[in-house]
Amino acid sequence: MLKTVNRVLLGLLGLGLFALGGGVLLGGLELQRRWGFGMPGWWPFRGPDDVVLGTEGRTRWREEGWWWPTVIAVLAVLLALLLWWLLAQRRHRLGQVLVDSEDGAATRLNGRTLEDVIEEEAQALDGVSRAHVRLTGRSTAPTARVRLLLEPHADPERTLGQLSRETLARARDSAGLDRFPSKVRLREVRHRAQRAL
Repeated sequence: MLKTVNRVLLGLLGLGLFALGGGVLLGGLELQRRWGFGMPGWWPFRGPDDVVLGTEGRTRWREEGWWWPTVIAVLAVLLALLLWWLLAQRRHRLGQVLVDSEDGAATRLNGRTLEDVIEEEAQALDGVSRAHVRLTGRSTAPTARVRLLLEPHADPERTLGQLSRETLARARDSAGLDRFPSKVRLREVRHRAQRAL
């Protein structure tokens, strides 16, 4: 969902900037006169001496009582939306996982500890150079995001199978979870080419 919203927002922003830049370019280079086409009457950029916001546009509503409260309210809403969007980009790191201890009381497991254990076990797999694990989601339904850096000799299919069947299954069982959805990203270590003399 977040990726879709980001793509739509960036697409609209890019389209708006492209249209604005194209309009300024048309006026600044006087392309409408050179190429023989007209611009709408409301279009502000007609020649190289035109400005984005002229004196009349800057001072038109200054004396109106509603102008400044409206400007401040719109800017405050825009700032709040931008802050919300910025905070939504950060994935919430899970601090604790609730473990069902089967005696009616819930036990809390430190999320960072579980991440460290999964990382250590993943790095012990054959062909894994480095592992990074981050838990997100709710404390009763965590999700693991795993990034593995593989050595050139590693078999990605075998490594992924071992990670899923052994490492993540052990973490799921030890935390007493019914499900432990995981997203795994594999990447290969890049070695510099060595020059043979």
